[in-house]
Amino acid sequence: MQKVAVIGAGTMGNGIAHVFAQHGFSVHLIDVSQPALDKALDTIIRNLNRQLSKETITEADKQQTISNLHTFTSLAAGVQNVDLVVEAATENVELKLKIFRELDEHTGPEVILASNTSSISITKIAAATKKPGKVIGMHFMNPVPVMKLVEIINGYATEKAVTEYITELSQKLGKVPSVANDYPGFIANRILMPMINEAIYTLYEGVGGVEEIDTVMKLGMAHPMGPLQLADFIGLDVCLSILHVLYDGFGNQKYAPCPLLVNMVTAGYLGAKSGEGFYKYVAGSKDLVVSERFL
Repeated sequence: MQKVAVIGAGTMGNGIAHVFAQHGFSVHLIDVSQPALDKALDTIIRNLNRQLSKETITEADKQQTISNLHTFTSLAAGVQNVDLVVEAATENVELKLKIFRELDEHTGPEVILASNTSSISITKIAAATKKPGKVIGMHFMNPVPVMKLVEIINGYATEKAVTEYITELSQKLGKVPSVANDYPGFIANRILMPMINEAIYTLYEGVGGVEEIDTVMKLGMAHPMGPLQLADFIGLDVCLSILHVLYDGFGNQKYAPCPLLVNMVTAGYLGAKSGEGFYKYVAGSKDLVVSERFL
């Protein structure tokens, strides 16, 4: 496998493109927005410079990685002659189904189609294509160049050979693969999102404050980041979306999103990307400041 297409130039897409390009693959980064592609390349170069300053790569590695990156605003053109497509678009089921229908039209029968979805059914995505055996989940963690885990999700029809290939490929990228079956939330979010939701309920019910809740989990449970800060980092809208997938998939009240989370998302307080969630975020500052709404 030499050519890989990555669909979506956002945070996850540019990180996935970075990792593949750094490991010698020719990468076609696809997005409908040219400014988004330009921003993605700037981000990748900035992250490569950070690696260079830490002496984890050489200048030659940096230049080779950049030369391996090619951008496209046309999906049809971007997926020509590739061996693997990794979809990393917004976590929206209708959008993903639309993309996979288009991929089915523009890729050959042997091309593997992977989705970076964190919660949407791979079986459902695969059913939008004529080759469900070639569809698999390849869930990278953010930030992709740093985080070692790749959660690999088998759809109901995913071929064993495809799973084995993607597992080996993940290892070649310097990642540690973990294979899961296709049930709501897979492994990572099946466990993580109820914890985050419970932390929000703990705040909502006045059991503890934002800082206190995060401190208990960081110092008491050795988590590198508290659940409320992590929710801000993921995006509160993404957390809410995943909880809806869990609640709809299992029909169990324990997955029902906390009303506080619903209100925050409705009001546009989405965490780090909007500038405020449980904490306030100021460009250029690394200080962790609790939102005045929770003081």
